[in-house]
Amino acid sequence: MSLSFRRTAASLSVLSLMLSGLAVPAQAQAPLATQTDTPVKQGSAKAQARPWLYENSDVPIDPAWRFGTLPNGLRYAVRRNGVPPGQVSIRLRVDVGSLMEKPDELGFAHFMEHLTMRGSKHVPDGESKRIWQRLGVTFGSDSNAQTTPTGTTYALDLPQATPAGLGESMKILSGMMTEPNIVDSAVAAERAVVLAEMREAYGPQMRLSDASRLHFFAGQPLADHAPIGTVKTLTGATAASAEAFHQRWYRPENAVISIAGDIDPVVAEQLIKDHFSAWTVPGQGATQPDFGEPDAKRPATKVLVEAGVPTGITMAFLRPWKPRADTIVYNQDKLTDMLALQIINRRLEQAARGGGSFLQASADQQDVSRSVDGTFITIVPVADNWEKALADVRAIIEDAKATPPSKEEIDREYAQFDTALAVQVENYDTEAGAKQASDLVSAVDIRETTVSPQAALDIFRSGKPMMTPQKMLESTQRLFSAGVFRALLMMGKAQPGAEQKLAAALAEPVAAAKNARLANGTVTMDDLPKLGAPGTVVSRTPVGLQGMETVTFSNGVKLTLFANDAETEKVRINVRFGHGQLDLSPTKPVPSWAADYALVASGIGKLGQRELDDLTNGRRMGFDFSVDDDAFEMAAVTRPADYKDQLKLFATKLAQPGWDPAPIARVKAGAILAYDAMSRSPDAVLGRDLNWLLHSKDVRYRTPSRQEIEALTPQAFRATWEPILASGPIEVQIFGQVKADDAIQAVAATFGALPARADKPVPAANKVSRFPAHVEVPVVLRHKGDKEQAGAVMAWPTAGGFAMTREARQLEILTQIFNDRLFDKLRSAEGAAYSPSVQNNWPFSFDSGGYILVSSQVKPEKVNYFYGIVKDTAADLVAKPVSDDELQRAVAPMRQMLARASTGNVFWMNQMEGATRDPRYVEAMRTMAADLLSVTPANVQALAGKYLVPGKSWSAVVLPEGVTAK
Repeated sequence: MSLSFRRTAASLSVLSLMLSGLAVPAQAQAPLATQTDTPVKQGSAKAQARPWLYENSDVPIDPAWRFGTLPNGLRYAVRRNGVPPGQVSIRLRVDVGSLMEKPDELGFAHFMEHLTMRGSKHVPDGESKRIWQRLGVTFGSDSNAQTTPTGTTYALDLPQATPAGLGESMKILSGMMTEPNIVDSAVAAERAVVLAEMREAYGPQMRLSDASRLHFFAGQPLADHAPIGTVKTLTGATAASAEAFHQRWYRPENAVISIAGDIDPVVAEQLIKDHFSAWTVPGQGATQPDFGEPDAKRPATKVLVEAGVPTGITMAFLRPWKPRADTIVYNQDKLTDMLALQIINRRLEQAARGGGSFLQASADQQDVSRSVDGTFITIVPVADNWEKALADVRAIIEDAKATPPSKEEIDREYAQFDTALAVQVENYDTEAGAKQASDLVSAVDIRETTVSPQAALDIFRSGKPMMTPQKMLESTQRLFSAGVFRALLMMGKAQPGAEQKLAAALAEPVAAAKNARLANGTVTMDDLPKLGAPGTVVSRTPVGLQGMETVTFSNGVKLTLFANDAETEKVRINVRFGHGQLDLSPTKPVPSWAADYALVASGIGKLGQRELDDLTNGRRMGFDFSVDDDAFEMAAVTRPADYKDQLKLFATKLAQPGWDPAPIARVKAGAILAYDAMSRSPDAVLGRDLNWLLHSKDVRYRTPSRQEIEALTPQAFRATWEPILASGPIEVQIFGQVKADDAIQAVAATFGALPARADKPVPAANKVSRFPAHVEVPVVLRHKGDKEQAGAVMAWPTAGGFAMTREARQLEILTQIFNDRLFDKLRSAEGAAYSPSVQNNWPFSFDSGGYILVSSQVKPEKVNYFYGIVKDTAADLVAKPVSDDELQRAVAPMRQMLARASTGNVFWMNQMEGATRDPRYVEAMRTMAADLLSVTPANVQALAGKYLVPGKSWSAVVLPEGVTAK
């Protein structure tokens, strides 16, 4: 039974790239042949036939699933699910991943995934994508595949699935399994694609990932069996060797199909029987290989040096992975371990917040690819003082190993877990079929089961009596003591004697920390700053959809309210205040880059982040902050029992914000650590500079320099944000399961109770968004990474605002067609680029500044080739209309995407942002479908002729230092 929870510990967005190279799969996986020998005893006297997924388990069977096994050995599970209406989600998993490959076959499992998606006996080369597009499937999101060390999974979400569409899709999938188009021409073409994928992924994080895998899993196949493979083995692949690999592993006994969607389970079951019963493969399939055990004889420590990466440490206690019956007791033990780890993580987070020696630290238990059961500790030191950070983290863990946690600490984490599980129960009726289909095959992959959210909650609650301080201590001691120990230090530059220093630091005895434990929290909502008297309602006006209304309060606050039951026990709140980017100068930089973390973490009134954690613990409350073009936003997903307090949390943030300096220091340290990584690859350089360049070097879109980051002070941060929080119009959005009158009263008592706010006019200069001037020769940027990597972009100016809304929408169709053509030419045909992309950006908040952007990573020697293809494709779109079929392959997925999105509150909430200030948003929402879907070939050609003008384009190329484009 797989359970996962969002951690309460905060993370820094500027650190998201850190340690990602050390990431390992987080769930257990076991060989098919190694299930426990003795079936779990059942509670009833009469033996009950349990479905194949539950054969070695006593957890409650999820009755929504219908299970079966075909005579050829293929297993399946199907269920009805109407979220979103009309969609059917299919997952087909084959029990073959990179760990099943021989030394000369590295990368073959992933290569086979590509070959099967390319074509089969039922579908000509490259045609399956087009067939599914005609059925409304968006390539890459609705149809995709993934290969891991232990399996390959094919995913198809078929919107508005008809009997004919389902039959055609199942026929295609069966052909992919039984007779893919494994011929020399297809192998050669797809080899170029996979090598392009490898080239684009290669960089600091991949090198760190490869090196860390070699260290942590030394002596096991996982160490050197990355799914992507090697250049040597992929270059050596032939149709014959690929076919042999397919014959060994692509067999019905290795396959599982799950279907969840708006379909009768009996019909789904029959589709599987009709299309997969005839699948047979002669001879015996390969046996599951031995994935080995951690080898204590291998080196315990290693130092990796990768230019530009932040210093980081990972420690691991690695135990042999053993298959276990997925029983109730087993899951309760796992939950106890998770609770013990979360207690430590909260202590580590509190130490990091206080300005200690480390910026981030966390501990996690992971069952990695059926290879190890490990406890992993990751540390991001402040600056380069990794020895102090290592000692401090070890001291906090040593304290947890020495003394049991208090009952209050256990109760705090228990409440958080309980809430997370309860929320899943509350939202079960709106859980998407795609998620359920994926969860089922994921359970197969990790050799566990799937249960209903209510059963998961019941199992957790029934285990509470065993979650004692002593049991937590025993879990902690086992998690941080048993097994083979390994540690890895990664650094951006070599440090003399680092290997010896690391070994010495780990050998140094460590005393238990004396101040790591958290005091008991007694904070309640009453401790938040007091607000004034509730405001009064000035008007209530229907707007937009039926049941939606705008409510105006006496202090000028406006509420867009959509009380509905579309999402059970879910309330979405978005608070938009001020004018966003329009409030900021295009020439004078401000620390907006630090706000998404520091503004939230700086507290409310006298309450700091720790107190706010206690205040919201065990409740569904959140606090996301972002800067939009025309507003600053605070957002959260909550529930009926908590939404009124969520409103109070947001309102008091505006009324009496706290200004704790510690978050400023933390976000600065994180940004400085991550800064050098922004120059290590083409994608990183474009992520740093492209938005700024596309806005003609408007500083509102610029990544701050290292000097700006270092110069930021708490006083300067406050001077920027205090007036922003205190002024400008407020628009509150509440969409979800609330009673309208209650919600209006709640807003009146919170935002309606704020003083009326001044609203200064936006300066004229701030309202301008500019596209850069045309260049004949691409602007050259440089990166310090791999010499085989380059990035290229070309953009054309469009416009902005509401005057040409229909045109803005139909540009989405043009860019989709443009994208599809580049995919066919640059990826499928040439293998010159793995992920070319065409985007349409049309800002409604500005009357200018929009653009069409083409971007891709390519080899330096392919840069000019890339531009040639892009220009030729653009010219062809201008010269002649697209075919009806090509147009419909763009329109059908868009139509289905709109149909699915419009069944939920997120879509309508996004469309209504800003509507209380500008009624044109409402009209734009009403006409969206008609604007977008009534496009003709002539419209597409006219748009291409208007905007894809060579004399107006802007382009840039990111080249390795010392390399010229060819």
